[in-house]
Amino acid sequence: MQKPIMSVTELENFMEANFPQMHEGGKLNHIEGLGPMTARMRLLYSDRNLRPGGTLSGPSMMALADYAMYAVILAHIGPVALAVTTNLNINFLRKPEPADLFAEAKLLKLGKRLAVGEVTITQDGLDGPVAHVTSTYSIPPRT
Repeated sequence: MQKPIMSVTELENFMEANFPQMHEGGKLNHIEGLGPMTARMRLLYSDRNLRPGGTLSGPSMMALADYAMYAVILAHIGPVALAVTTNLNINFLRKPEPADLFAEAKLLKLGKRLAVGEVTITQDGLDGPVAHVTSTYSIPPRT
Protein backbone atom coordinates (compact mmCIF):
# COMPACT_ATOMS: atom_id res chain seq x y z
CA MET A 1 0.00 0.00 0.00
CA GLN A 2 1.36 3.39 -1.01
CA LYS A 3 2.65 5.63 1.80
CA PRO A 4 2.34 9.43 1.90
CA ILE A 5 5.20 11.43 0.39
CA MET A 6 4.26 14.64 2.25
CA SER A 7 4.19 15.13 6.01
CA VAL A 8 1.32 16.74 7.90
CA THR A 9 3.43 19.89 8.35
CA GLU A 10 4.35 20.06 4.64
CA LEU A 11 0.73 19.57 3.65
CA GLU A 12 -0.57 22.18 6.13
CA ASN A 13 2.04 24.68 4.90
CA PHE A 14 1.09 24.04 1.26
CA MET A 15 -2.62 24.50 2.01
CA GLU A 16 -2.03 27.72 3.94
CA ALA A 17 0.17 29.15 1.17
CA ASN A 18 -2.15 28.20 -1.70
CA PHE A 19 -5.59 28.43 -0.09
CA PRO A 20 -5.44 31.15 2.58
CA GLN A 21 -9.19 31.76 2.12
CA MET A 22 -9.82 28.43 3.86
CA HIS A 23 -8.92 30.07 7.15
CA GLU A 24 -10.76 33.38 6.91
CA GLY A 25 -12.36 34.03 10.28
CA GLY A 26 -10.03 31.56 12.00
CA LYS A 27 -8.49 28.19 11.26
CA LEU A 28 -11.05 25.43 11.85
CA ASN A 29 -9.70 22.61 9.64
CA HIS A 30 -6.73 20.62 10.91
CA ILE A 31 -4.95 17.65 9.38
CA GLU A 32 -4.53 15.26 12.30
CA GLY A 33 -2.73 12.42 10.56
CA LEU A 34 -1.68 10.74 7.35
CA GLY A 35 -1.20 7.06 6.64
CA PRO A 36 -1.00 4.68 3.69
CA MET A 37 -3.83 5.90 1.41
CA THR A 38 -5.54 7.67 4.36
CA ALA A 39 -5.88 11.07 6.01
CA ARG A 40 -7.66 12.19 9.18
CA MET A 41 -9.01 15.72 9.53
CA ARG A 42 -10.80 17.62 12.28
CA LEU A 43 -13.26 20.45 11.85
CA LEU A 44 -13.34 22.45 15.06
CA TYR A 45 -16.78 23.47 16.23
CA SER A 46 -17.81 27.03 15.37
CA ASP A 47 -21.16 28.83 15.47
CA ARG A 48 -20.50 29.85 11.84
CA ASN A 49 -21.14 26.23 10.80
CA LEU A 50 -24.53 25.95 12.51
CA ARG A 51 -27.84 25.88 10.71
CA PRO A 52 -31.29 26.53 12.19
CA GLY A 53 -32.19 23.78 14.62
CA GLY A 54 -28.74 23.71 16.23
CA THR A 55 -27.10 21.19 13.93
CA LEU A 56 -23.94 21.50 11.87
CA SER A 57 -24.66 22.49 8.29
CA GLY A 58 -24.44 20.22 5.27
CA PRO A 59 -22.09 22.63 3.45
CA SER A 60 -19.64 22.53 6.36
CA MET A 61 -19.61 18.71 6.23
CA MET A 62 -19.20 18.75 2.44
CA ALA A 63 -16.28 21.18 2.71
CA LEU A 64 -14.64 19.00 5.37
CA ALA A 65 -15.00 15.90 3.19
CA ASP A 66 -13.67 17.69 0.10
CA TYR A 67 -10.71 19.07 2.04
CA ALA A 68 -9.95 15.62 3.49
CA MET A 69 -9.99 14.05 0.02
CA TYR A 70 -7.75 16.79 -1.35
CA ALA A 71 -5.36 16.28 1.57
CA VAL A 72 -5.10 12.50 1.15
CA ILE A 73 -4.52 12.85 -2.60
CA LEU A 74 -1.84 15.53 -2.29
CA ALA A 75 -0.15 13.65 0.55
CA HIS A 76 0.37 10.80 -1.92
CA ILE A 77 1.11 12.63 -5.20
CA GLY A 78 2.81 15.77 -3.88
CA PRO A 79 1.84 19.45 -4.02
CA VAL A 80 -0.35 19.64 -7.13
CA ALA A 81 -2.61 22.67 -6.64
CA LEU A 82 -4.63 22.00 -9.80
CA ALA A 83 -6.04 18.62 -8.77
CA VAL A 84 -9.79 19.27 -8.78
CA THR A 85 -12.99 17.62 -7.58
CA THR A 86 -14.99 16.12 -10.45
CA ASN A 87 -17.63 14.44 -8.31
CA LEU A 88 -18.70 14.49 -4.68
CA ASN A 89 -21.67 12.54 -3.36
CA ILE A 90 -22.71 12.83 0.28
CA ASN A 91 -25.21 10.88 2.32
CA PHE A 92 -26.25 12.53 5.57
CA LEU A 93 -26.87 9.72 8.05
CA ARG A 94 -27.69 11.46 11.33
CA LYS A 95 -27.91 14.91 12.87
CA PRO A 96 -24.50 16.07 14.12
CA GLU A 97 -24.43 17.95 17.39
CA PRO A 98 -22.70 21.32 17.79
CA ALA A 99 -19.23 19.82 18.37
CA ASP A 100 -16.07 18.95 16.42
CA LEU A 101 -16.33 16.65 13.39
CA PHE A 102 -13.75 14.13 12.20
CA ALA A 103 -13.18 13.02 8.62
CA GLU A 104 -11.45 9.75 7.76
CA ALA A 105 -10.50 9.87 4.07
CA LYS A 106 -9.45 6.72 2.26
CA LEU A 107 -8.21 6.40 -1.31
CA LEU A 108 -9.82 3.52 -3.17
CA LYS A 109 -7.93 4.18 -6.42
CA LEU A 110 -5.02 6.48 -7.12
CA GLY A 111 -4.30 6.58 -10.83
CA LYS A 112 -2.33 8.94 -13.04
CA ARG A 113 -5.38 11.00 -14.03
CA LEU A 114 -8.12 10.10 -11.50
CA ALA A 115 -8.33 9.48 -7.78
CA VAL A 116 -11.39 7.89 -6.19
CA GLY A 117 -12.01 7.78 -2.47
CA GLU A 118 -14.46 7.78 0.37
CA VAL A 119 -14.77 9.84 3.52
CA THR A 120 -16.53 8.87 6.72
CA ILE A 121 -17.51 11.79 8.95
CA THR A 122 -17.95 11.04 12.65
CA GLN A 123 -18.38 12.89 15.91
CA ASP A 124 -17.27 11.96 19.41
CA GLY A 125 -20.18 10.68 21.49
CA LEU A 126 -22.32 9.62 18.53
CA ASP A 127 -22.63 5.96 17.60
CA GLY A 128 -21.78 5.53 13.92
CA PRO A 129 -21.05 8.03 11.16
CA VAL A 130 -22.94 11.27 10.62
CA ALA A 131 -22.17 11.27 6.88
CA HIS A 132 -20.59 9.14 4.18
CA VAL A 133 -19.00 10.65 1.08
CA THR A 134 -17.64 9.29 -2.17
CA SER A 135 -15.52 11.54 -4.35
CA THR A 136 -13.51 11.59 -7.56
CA TYR A 137 -10.68 13.99 -8.34
CA SER A 138 -9.04 14.81 -11.65
CA ILE A 139 -5.25 14.92 -11.46
CA PRO A 140 -3.55 17.15 -14.04
CA PRO A 141 -0.92 15.56 -16.28
CA ARG A 142 2.65 15.90 -15.06
CA THR A 143 4.73 18.26 -17.16
